Amino acid sequence: MNYIKRFLYYWSPALILMLIIFAFSSQPKGALPDYGEQDFVIKKSAHVLEYALLAVLMLRGVAGETSLRLSHYAWAFALTALYGASDELHQALVPGRESRALDVLFDSLGATISLTLIHLWFRLRPSRHKSEPHHR
Repeated sequence: MNYIKRFLYYWSPALILMLIIFAFSSQPKGALPDYGEQDFVIKKSAHVLEYALLAVLMLRGVAGETSLRLSHYAWAFALTALYGASDELHQALVPGRESRALDVLFDSLGATISLTLIHLWFRLRPSRHKSEPHHR
């Protein structure tokens, strides 16, 4: 597989999700739904879930074809948190929207949860075959 195809194979899911997040963040405040009393919980849960998924996709991009290493998790977390921060800065430019550090914390929480679960999954599951790539 050539470099461009390999890059697109591993990184396009993360890039597509980043574009989706950007599109939602581009909506002015009046276009956003209001969930009443549950608005805070629903919207912050969405932050956690979307950035949990983004972190998984970033991990896929960072690791590529290699066995997972702790540095892959660190890079995936850093890239996800940086994207969350940049998305908040982007929102500050959208009419009626604000940039909130709390949202970056929820984004980072989502990344932490998913990356931790993946790490634990690979550390705790029994190895089936010696030929399987191992997790470091």
